[in-house]
Amino acid sequence: MERIVSAGPAVLYVCAQRGRRIPLLAADRAKTEGRAYATAHGLRLTDVISDPYGDPDPAIRAGWRLVRALALASTIGTVIVRWPEVIAPDVAIGLRYREIRWLQNYDVPVRYSWAPLAAGGGGW
Repeated sequence: MERIVSAGPAVLYVCAQRGRRIPLLAADRAKTEGRAYATAHGLRLTDVISDPYGDPDPAIRAGWRLVRALALASTIGTVIVRWPEVIAPDVAIGLRYREIRWLQNYDVPVRYSWAPLAAGGGGW
């Protein structure tokens, strides 16, 4: 497993659709995977920031605005998400890339904690 050199504290961002039978299952999995990813890669997880699922534009979500504020203030070095759709769904892929590029401008990479994506380098 490739070890990522931490560029500072990491935050875990969770925005998961609620399931019908087990409403919090997706969010719980995202948190478990994100914490495990941080530990495995030597990242110091400082916060878990959550948003309700629904709005495709991350700039409208309060939690994602907090992620941006932390990046702007240079208080985080990495953002961990389960997969790319957490930032913005495929129908709004341009918004996803806009946010990833914005974070990169502040030297804050996005890392994916879902095993198939993490194995391939883990993010942007």
